[in-house]
Amino acid sequence: MTSAAQTEYSAPTATSDARAWATASHLSAFVQFAGIPAALGPLVIWLMKRDDPYVEAHAREALNFNLSYMIYGFVSAVAIVLLIGLVLLPAVLIAWFVLVINATVKASAGEFPQYPGTIRFIR
Repeated sequence: MTSAAQTEYSAPTATSDARAWATASHLSAFVQFAGIPAALGPLVIWLMKRDDPYVEAHAREALNFNLSYMIYGFVSAVAIVLLIGLVLLPAVLIAWFVLVINATVKASAGEFPQYPGTIRFIR
């Protein structure tokens, strides 16, 4: 038995196909290991699945996150000249990796992950 408060705030259910696309939107950031910018995977899914609000929201979140962390990585790489980048760059890369894995797991479970430190380029 569920209370009215629980049903009022529960997330909308999505089809298994939509959940698979949502999971792929987060997981697609790993194309960066093939030399492709990490934001390209979520961008492609966002453009392909804009008609599905569930997938579109996940892909937009993943795209904004990857764009933000690309900027953080670039700034950290430039800061190597000041030596602080020697600490910042590995920290940004490790945080990116952990957060993408975490978001992928949450998306596959039907939850909506929100990445910390994300600049909302696309609303």
